[in-house]
Amino acid sequence: MSLAAAKPEPTPPTSGHLITYPRFILRSLKLATDGSLAFYAWMTFLTAVWLVGVHAWAVQVRDGMILTHMTDHVSWGLYIANFTFMVGVAAGAVMMVIPAYLYHDDEMHDVVIVGEMLAVAAIIMCLAFVTVDLGRPDRFWHLLPGIGRFNWPISMLTWDVIVLNGYLLLNLHITGYLLYMRFLGRRPNRNWYLPFVYLSIVWAISIHTVTAFLYCGLGGRPFWNTALMTPRFLSSAFVSGPAFIVLTLMILRRIGGIRIGDGPIRTLTAIMRVTILISLLMIVSEIFTEFYTGGSHIASAEYLYFGLHGHYGLVAWIWTSLGLTVIAALLLLCPKVYDKPWMLASACVFAFVGLWIEKGMGLIVPAFIPSTLHEIVEYAPSLTEWRVTAGIWAFGLMVFTVALKIAIPIFTGKESMAAASNETMT
Repeated sequence: MSLAAAKPEPTPPTSGHLITYPRFILRSLKLATDGSLAFYAWMTFLTAVWLVGVHAWAVQVRDGMILTHMTDHVSWGLYIANFTFMVGVAAGAVMMVIPAYLYHDDEMHDVVIVGEMLAVAAIIMCLAFVTVDLGRPDRFWHLLPGIGRFNWPISMLTWDVIVLNGYLLLNLHITGYLLYMRFLGRRPNRNWYLPFVYLSIVWAISIHTVTAFLYCGLGGRPFWNTALMTPRFLSSAFVSGPAFIVLTLMILRRIGGIRIGDGPIRTLTAIMRVTILISLLMIVSEIFTEFYTGGSHIASAEYLYFGLHGHYGLVAWIWTSLGLTVIAALLLLCPKVYDKPWMLASACVFAFVGLWIEKGMGLIVPAFIPSTLHEIVEYAPSLTEWRVTAGIWAFGLMVFTVALKIAIPIFTGKESMAAASNETMT
């Protein structure tokens, strides 16, 4: 059964929201906790990894940030690297919304809920990475406009918090409303969700734009002072987000028992074909500008790509990233990529991992090396940082899995208000 198998009819509601909404919540909880042995094994694994991360974070809060390898010289590390990348994944999910709502792609419209749920999970992960990077979670209130100590509206960090939370609320409203209406078997009121859909398109671009402004606006870090920062962020986001969604759709096809047409996957693949080339072109342009013109400001780029004064901490990272991204681009450009699932899956994995490195360790860390005092203090994530990071990724995947577990039966018509009423009567 496909995601579009059961189209809701414009029938009037059989009961008030005070009765139907609790039933919707209860059925959602049942769907989220009931599944096959493979589902339980997957969730058990994610829970175990998440608990390891929670324990590592608890120890970090107790003993301090000394457990990380971040220093006064390199004050942003693995946490902010993952935060930056996940903002792009959240923004990239809009690549399903645009074809579905602006270009009226019916096939994409049937699976657009997957992208919206990915955006929710990605933003939750972003907020978690910011929280663990604060050192003490009680400092989070300083980020709130009008309450904390940040100079709002001048502070780009405060703007980042606003756009991230706003994007989260937008996607929660859209997905929640559409699922609830589908559960009731009623056609959703366009006035209640369509304006928010169009707003989310602009908002998705804003979250990565503000994040880019956060970096390129720091004049003391020449490595980030480039006008290409924002378009680089957006181009890579429109690769990583669709790549993860394509992998999700392929998995749902294989193990979810859902018939998903080739249209959405072909559309997302076509988007990645273009955006990954644009991303590579911008990287090449940055490299040319840095090394051809020369000067003292290329020290960070030299350290990143070739090492500096005997220090080569990030060289393997960045060349691995470039290699994976180039291989992904070649695979995506192959005409047979549509017909060979293994080739498409490999391209998505290579692109996702390559851009995770490039937007993470290849972007955040080298800006701090050498320091403003021209000292070279290298950084490599500690075991605590890796454990906390793995825990947040596991939690994000749990959120995404549970969201799909609830949404798919409702959108395929297997779960509805009528089915719940019949089950209660029997």
